[in-house]
Amino acid sequence: MNIFSKYLTLWVALCIVVGVTLGELFPGMVTFFEEFTYAQISIPIVVLIWIMIFPMMLKIDFSSIMDASRNPKGLIVTTVVNWLIKPFTMYAIAYLFFFVIFKQFINPSEAKEYLIGAVLLGAAPCTAMVFVWSHLVKGNSAYTAIQVAVNDIILLFAFIPIVAFLLGISDIKIPYDTLLLSVLLFVVLPILVASLTRYIVSKKNRITIDDVIRKFNGVPEVGLLLTLILIFMFQGDVILNRPSDIILISIPLILQTIFIFFVAYGWSMKLKLKHEIAAPGALIGASNFFELAVAIAIALFGLNSGATLVTVVGVLVEVPLMLFLVNLANKTTHWFHYS
Repeated sequence: MNIFSKYLTLWVALCIVVGVTLGELFPGMVTFFEEFTYAQISIPIVVLIWIMIFPMMLKIDFSSIMDASRNPKGLIVTTVVNWLIKPFTMYAIAYLFFFVIFKQFINPSEAKEYLIGAVLLGAAPCTAMVFVWSHLVKGNSAYTAIQVAVNDIILLFAFIPIVAFLLGISDIKIPYDTLLLSVLLFVVLPILVASLTRYIVSKKNRITIDDVIRKFNGVPEVGLLLTLILIFMFQGDVILNRPSDIILISIPLILQTIFIFFVAYGWSMKLKLKHEIAAPGALIGASNFFELAVAIAIALFGLNSGATLVTVVGVLVEVPLMLFLVNLANKTTHWFHYS
């Protein structure tokens, strides 16, 4: 295990501090990076995510994807948890905290906006970062690619009806340019380029695909750390100016994430799935497509709305929490050694 993987939690904490500090000391730097945005997607973050996920895509033997698709149990778990359970438990948990438990601290109008932001997060399962989590738990990369692809297809059709049903909002204007561009940039293109790379390498006698993969050792972790610095540069003002709100919002988001992880993880164990399928599947459900949630919250309710604040807090809590769940998954591989 390289030094980045061994002390990844420490590096993440340092990146949060570095990112917030840079954002506060050099606001012009934040403004500069924000100019490179298209359809609510930061181009610099796209580049860094590519640095993270391309080495993982190289590990996928694309001829094995059809074999992986013949094992539908993992796909059933992912699909049911993400679309029939997660949005509704997010609504229930967020409503309980924002309208009942935190009633003395949050006024009704703010609680409603916070609930909207939480539902936007809960109805959008993760896309790009899943490949990072799968890599860290030694997941089956081909199967993870299928799980993500299925989620993306369902997302195109199910996101609006679910959010509209839960919130009673009939005029949701989903930024399809953000959604489609995200799927293209974070899933389709990396897979195509990695597949082409594997094909080219297979035609050469002096180098193997394993030699190419080894050259990228540690690169995904470095990409993750640089991505975090950039994200927290953008969110420094929120962290420093609204700490009490962040704490209140974080609690239901954290509980929801842990709950969904164990639902998918436990169900996978019940079905006797391999850990390399169960762990990434549980992490897909636990994490969120926060780029989409943030974009929709801003488009519908404005940059300074409570809904947008919740989606931003989702970004802040997700990475440290997902690293905790990755660590938990790695320590519980023995749960999946069936007799």
